[in-house]
Amino acid sequence: MALKVAIVGLPNVGKSTLFNALTKTAAAQAANYPFCTIEPNTGDVAVPEERLNALAAIAGSKEIIPARITFVDVAGLVRGASKGEGLGNQFLANIRDCDAIAFVARCFVDDDITHVENRIDPISDLEIIETELMLADLESLERRRVQIEKRAKGGDKESQLNLKLIDAALAQLRDGKPARLAEVSKEDRKAWDMLQLLTALPALYVANVEEGSAAEGNDLSAKVAERAKADNAQTVVISAQIESEIAVLDDAEQAEFLDTLGLTEPGLNRLIRGAYDLLGLQTYFTVGPKEARAWTIPVGATAPQAAGVIHTDFEKGFIRAETIAFDDYVTLKGEAGAKEAGKMRAEGKAYVVKDGDVMHFLFNN
Repeated sequence: MALKVAIVGLPNVGKSTLFNALTKTAAAQAANYPFCTIEPNTGDVAVPEERLNALAAIAGSKEIIPARITFVDVAGLVRGASKGEGLGNQFLANIRDCDAIAFVARCFVDDDITHVENRIDPISDLEIIETELMLADLESLERRRVQIEKRAKGGDKESQLNLKLIDAALAQLRDGKPARLAEVSKEDRKAWDMLQLLTALPALYVANVEEGSAAEGNDLSAKVAERAKADNAQTVVISAQIESEIAVLDDAEQAEFLDTLGLTEPGLNRLIRGAYDLLGLQTYFTVGPKEARAWTIPVGATAPQAAGVIHTDFEKGFIRAETIAFDDYVTLKGEAGAKEAGKMRAEGKAYVVKDGDVMHFLFNN
C-alpha cells in the first residue's frame, strides 16, 4: 500500500533539511528564506527493517526489497495561508492526498537562521499551522454543508450520513480543535475519510532540536510532547542538521558518529517508525532465493487482505497462507527447518496477520 506523509511547518523550521536527510538527496533546496520550496518535493524512503536482512541471509536471497514510504516536503505555511497568504492555498491542496501530517516545530535557537514570526516558540508555531488547517476545513465544510443538507432532507441516505459527520467535524473546529478529535465509528470511517479534512489526518509532531539535544531533547521539545498528548498526536525528537550530516556517511561512519552523540540509531528511523505507528501499520515478509521483501499492511489485516497487497488476484483467489513466525524462521534457519519442526502453519481466510509473519500464498488463477 502506498503511504504518503506531508512534512509541514512555518518557513525556516528545518523542513527541507529534514526532507533532504530522509531522501538522501538535495532535491529540496534548503535556504534561509521563506518559500524556498516552491513545488512540493516528494521522495520515497525505505522503511528501516533489520529483520529483512536476517531473513535474506538465511534464504540466500539475491535481492532485498524494503517497504517504502513517501514524504512530501510542503513549502512553509504562514499566518493567513487559509486565505491565500504566502503560497497558502496551493500548498494546503498538496496536503489533502496524504495519509498523515508531520508537523515540524523549531526547538532550537540560532541567530543566523531567521524566524518568520521573529521569535522561538514551537507551540505558537504549531498553533499557527493547525489554525490555518482548521480554517481551511471550516470553509470547505460550511460550503459543502448547504448542498448536502438539501439532499439529506430529501431522504438521501448517503447525504444524511455525510451531514452527521460534517456536523461532528464542525463541532470540533468551531471549538478550536482539530477534526481528528471527533468520535467516529468504525462503520462510518470510510465516509469520514472521504471528507478529506486536513485536520482529520493523523498527526506526528517533530521537535527539531540542536545537536546537543538530539539524544534527550530540551525544554522546548518537552513542551511539544505535552501539546501532542492533548492533540491526540505523537512526538519524535530529531536534529535535522545531524540527520543531514549522517545521511551522507556509510554505515560504519554512521555508527561511529551516532556513538559520539550518545545515539543508537538515526532519528530518521524513529520518525519513519513513528509514522508507521501513527497509521496503525505493520510488516509481513515474503522470502525466497530470488528476493526477500517487506510488505506494509494495516494492523488487523486478514491473510487474504495481506495477499491483496501483492496483487488483487491473490486476494480474489486466496486458498491459504503458509505462515512462519519471524522468530521461528530465524531460530530454525529457514523454511525447511520450520516445516520439519511443525512451525509452518496453514492459515485460512480468517487468519489475522501478525507483525513479522513470513508468508507464502496459494491461490486460484
